[in-house]
Amino acid sequence: MPASLSDSTVLKNGVKMPWLGLGVWKMEDGGVVADVVKSAVGLGYRSIDTAAAYRNETGVGQGIRECGVPREDLFITTKVWNSDQGFDSTIAAFESSLDKLGLNYLDLYLIHWPVKGKYIETWRALVKLYEEGRVRAIGVSNFHVHHLQDIIQDSGMAPMVNQLEFHPYLTQKPLLAFCKEHGIQMEAWSPLAQGALVDHPVLNEIGAQYGKTASQVILRWDLQQGVVTIPKSVRASRQQENADVFDFVLSDKDMAAIDALNQDKRMGSDPDNFNF
Repeated sequence: MPASLSDSTVLKNGVKMPWLGLGVWKMEDGGVVADVVKSAVGLGYRSIDTAAAYRNETGVGQGIRECGVPREDLFITTKVWNSDQGFDSTIAAFESSLDKLGLNYLDLYLIHWPVKGKYIETWRALVKLYEEGRVRAIGVSNFHVHHLQDIIQDSGMAPMVNQLEFHPYLTQKPLLAFCKEHGIQMEAWSPLAQGALVDHPVLNEIGAQYGKTASQVILRWDLQQGVVTIPKSVRASRQQENADVFDFVLSDKDMAAIDALNQDKRMGSDPDNFNF
């Protein structure tokens, strides 16, 4: 169980990935996101998660260069967008992302969504990039069990990470079990359900026992299930709050109470039914 912000999980290929990172969805490109990255790194964050679709890779790259921490000490993730999927176009998208970030390798490259008829070819491209040493780990985002089975059957290689919507309203227990069985590290996006859970009485009551906020309780719940998490925040004070989750342990009773909040409710799209 992670004990500090500097702790990492070990992916099945031996690569270390921080348990807690910074998501930068909807953050403005340029100096805005660069400053957010530098703030987070200054607080001890070492993992930054962006995507081609976020349109802020250039600013993230600026933040990486200006943060004062060596590149090899950071864990940088980006994702191939839906319109770029397919074998050759994925390779080209990867090169474009590297160029915008100003990097010569990535720590983790993900398929953003399982585009029907394309994600198998896209996965083959990621495997090629991995085998060439252009990226240290490869994975997917928003994949259900059947999507994972498709690419495993086709390539013989399971993703190292599956990043998906995961919070107490959407606990995804069968998917979590499948990922653990196949050595796939689960990673939570929108861990706080886009703010929908911060006023929940159960979470606030649990938090009061530990002197923690509802948000901190949720992030701790993630970590105790072995789920990497990447909360988004533009404010240093909130980044600090999100990182202050390593000095308490939720009881089994409290973990079960949080699990019981599940409604199979999504804030984002269903990976089996999206049109973008």
